[in-house]
Amino acid sequence: MKNDADCVCNLQYKLGKGSREKVQQFMTITGASEKVALQALKASDWHLEGAFDFFYSQPQISAANTRRLEEMYNKYKEPDADMIMVEGVSQLCNDLHVDPQDIVMLVISWHMKAATMCEFTRQEFIGGLQSIGVDSIEKLREKLPSLRAELKDDHKFREIYNFTFNWAREKGQKSLSLETAIGMWQLLFAERQWPLLDHWCEFLQVRHNKTISRDTWTQLLEFVKSIDPQLSNYDEEGAWPYLIDEFVEYLIENGFVQRKK
Repeated sequence: MKNDADCVCNLQYKLGKGSREKVQQFMTITGASEKVALQALKASDWHLEGAFDFFYSQPQISAANTRRLEEMYNKYKEPDADMIMVEGVSQLCNDLHVDPQDIVMLVISWHMKAATMCEFTRQEFIGGLQSIGVDSIEKLREKLPSLRAELKDDHKFREIYNFTFNWAREKGQKSLSLETAIGMWQLLFAERQWPLLDHWCEFLQVRHNKTISRDTWTQLLEFVKSIDPQLSNYDEEGAWPYLIDEFVEYLIENGFVQRKK
């Protein structure tokens, strides 16, 4: 009787060059085995993006050794508390060879469903790494390119963006401090290269200088995605938050954009 390895080798042999390249690309990005790569690609009719969606929608718990994850957690948690806090997160970043302000740490926190910036509970940390499908710092480091790539997916970017509001605000606060909001927008929209970002941040500091509500946070992404930088499709009668309407007026008053007649 043929084993799984024999079947995989035989199928690989029968595949065309394009399909073999997809298998190799899938394995490189996800770190999955040939067998898993073939399963995902077959399930998605050999569409690479569909195969990624299939793969990441499947529970990866079996791929991650719980004991090793417990050891990882214990390495980074506080000595006198069952929680990973600022020092532990800093050490995690050092071991991953990334800056603590690298946006990939936001993506990792999103996978962990972390409630608070620079903190991970045991459940968040272990559950998040299980969902990513890693059980060592080396494997997580290898996953960093694919984690960064998730920001290029519009649906995942929206989820990460909306997650950021709760994650970054101070405990017990309904709104986000202006300084934190600006920092998060600069981090997130650097990925999307929004041309009006600097004007938006300057406007907030000069004209607003208050906390940022969830409504403003959420609606700004809609504004960025739907309104072109010259405001040619901006509707003054649209249901935008007052702060965005004031921003448009600020842009026109200062000559940063020209009102379309």
